[in-house]
Amino acid sequence: MKQFNKITHLLVLLYFAVSLVIFLSFNSIKGIIGIEELNTSLVVNFLLIGFFLFIISMATDKMEISGLKSQIEKKEIEKNELKAKLYDHEQGIKLKNIEKKIDQKKEEEKDSSVIRPRQNIK
Repeated sequence: MKQFNKITHLLVLLYFAVSLVIFLSFNSIKGIIGIEELNTSLVVNFLLIGFFLFIISMATDKMEISGLKSQIEKKEIEKNELKAKLYDHEQGIKLKNIEKKIDQKKEEEKDSSVIRPRQNIK
């Protein structure tokens, strides 16, 4: 779609550039084109064709932008899911460390059921 969008923009640019050259140098090239007189219907037809090309160009631009926005939204959702998984993983590691500490304290308490050896304080 990106290439088609570029082509439509280029087509509009070329159409209006050629139209501008034709209208500015109409007196010198009217025999080559086969049009003897420049009347309002001819100018209106040129402008309508240019307008429709411009509308097509804008529509392709809008379609490309909406496609990019949907891709960005998908990437944002994927990023948030990965952040949630990472957070859950980190919390799981922290919980395991806490459980290990609790288990160690329980083992120490089991050992503390016997009389602790006396500590000499100097």
